[in-house]
Amino acid sequence: MPFQQGSARTRQRTVLLVGMVVLLAALLLAVVLASVLTHGKQEVSPRMLKWKDRGTTKNLQEVILGRCYSYVMARYPELGDKDCLKIWESLKHAFIYKNPCNITSEDYQPLMELASHRIPCNKSLFWSKTSDLAHRYTKSNQNFLTLEDTLLGYMADRVSWCGDPSAPGINYESCPKRSECESNPSSVFWKMASKMFAEAACGVVQVMLNGSVEAGAFRSSSIFGSIEIFNLNPDKVSEIHIWLMHDIGGPQSESCSGHSIKRLKSILEERNFKITCEDNYRPVQLLQCVHNPDHTHCRLCTNTT
Repeated sequence: MPFQQGSARTRQRTVLLVGMVVLLAALLLAVVLASVLTHGKQEVSPRMLKWKDRGTTKNLQEVILGRCYSYVMARYPELGDKDCLKIWESLKHAFIYKNPCNITSEDYQPLMELASHRIPCNKSLFWSKTSDLAHRYTKSNQNFLTLEDTLLGYMADRVSWCGDPSAPGINYESCPKRSECESNPSSVFWKMASKMFAEAACGVVQVMLNGSVEAGAFRSSSIFGSIEIFNLNPDKVSEIHIWLMHDIGGPQSESCSGHSIKRLKSILEERNFKITCEDNYRPVQLLQCVHNPDHTHCRLCTNTT
């Protein structure tokens, strides 16, 4: 009898142990399944993706602060009341710890208000596909300002930034291009800054376009063609001068009578602007000739016999 009782107890313990093992295995399986299902529903951190554009500029804070102080203290001391620290903080808060494909204009609104300043009449110079030439011209002629010559543009020119929801909140490895997602930090910033620059323009406005571009000097998809021309105010802008520049020694794909320029004129005329267009505006062409002094287009005069 004692032997039979012991065998019964052993079987009970075995059954109990097996049951506990089965229960623990079931619980473990449930936890694993829940984890997998939950993970599948979570948003993938943008850092797990490899974007196509360069990452955030190293030492971004120092770069932005340095440019800001240089602009308001040395270049335009009349803007010395601008608070560069607040400007940096507003830029940082616009993108840090945020998905770089979900940036909105509201994110940048505080920055735009802090860094905006008056643009004198007759000084606004817009450009498309002439970045290097336009900026060389404004450096040599202080009578004109591009967007990149304003405080906002000066701080952000050739600088990159984007955030990430996970720590440290900034992605230094890569940032999304516009082709990957339109609401990225760079695209939203430059659209807002371009809109504000156009709204501030008054008097005579200059536009420098590239007549050597095969696809046409004016492109509706450009920042100038899609944003800036529609935010110029006909009540503030008296006239628009188009400077159609050709590369020295390069193709002359389009003149002031070309197809895309006619389209641009039509858009501007519908908005009641006065327009003039000049092929190879001489003061700008002379700047091009600094690098091509012997080209026939760069001769101030020719000898005749």
